Amino acid sequence: MKPAAFTYHRAHDVADAVALLTDLAAAGEDPKVIAGGQSLMPMMNFRLARPTALVDLGPLRRVPSMTAISERDGTLTLGALVTHHAVETATLSPDWAVLSRTMRWVGHRPIRSRGTVAGSLVHGDATAEWCLLALLLDAVVVAEGPAGRREIPAGELFHGFYATAVDPDEVVVEVRFTRPSPHAALTEFARRHGDFAIVDAAVALDVEGSAVRGGRVVLGGVAPAPVRVPEAEAALAGEAGDDRWAAVADAAVAAIDPPDDGGTTAAYRRRLTRTLVTDACREAAGGIP
Repeated sequence: MKPAAFTYHRAHDVADAVALLTDLAAAGEDPKVIAGGQSLMPMMNFRLARPTALVDLGPLRRVPSMTAISERDGTLTLGALVTHHAVETATLSPDWAVLSRTMRWVGHRPIRSRGTVAGSLVHGDATAEWCLLALLLDAVVVAEGPAGRREIPAGELFHGFYATAVDPDEVVVEVRFTRPSPHAALTEFARRHGDFAIVDAAVALDVEGSAVRGGRVVLGGVAPAPVRVPEAEAALAGEAGDDRWAAVADAAVAAIDPPDDGGTTAAYRRRLTRTLVTDACREAAGGIP
């Protein structure tokens, strides 16, 4: 299939992209930003999205900050055009190694080589790995629009089914992860490698010595947007081990109300949640004395 007709514009810098988005909207167009295109173009090909104009950020790859990966003072900063593959192959400290490990779940190599971190977050797919990681690691999305730059915490970013807090006339310039988590893991289940996950689960453990003091549990595929599960997080504290992880998984299953849809049943999503939360807890606990 092919997309509906649209006009194509290339932005020379961030200010130019914002100006294009603003002017196109004022002229009655429905513009969208495109970077890697790995999320938007398939939706356009199936006519699930029909923007009348595209603003291409490709030329901004020559701006060093847009493709930079940097760690400083407990924060990891990714430029908006950093690709999944760049993170997959980056040498990150143990505090952020979960990001590189998780990239194996993102599509196939060509998708990882073109798709961008910021693009995935703005797309807002409830099972997208970056969306779960954003909640898990307290990401802050920095967006620039006509009124200047603003920071959007991950907890305020996701508004529902493919809906985020990034305004149509804004361009994401960087993503900052502010919660170092050396004991963290994400796992998921899809029917075929590279397919969208049916359910995915991410866990970060707060460890003191050999004890777990708490942490975070984030789920995708059980609601219109990725969600933290406080009930499961409350069960994390205690001695690490299979009994602990089973209790966390049971609490997660009891807390969710997943949908029945054309993909699968709510009951199957609950079964996957129990298995995936348990597996993520075990993986995250690796290396605890």
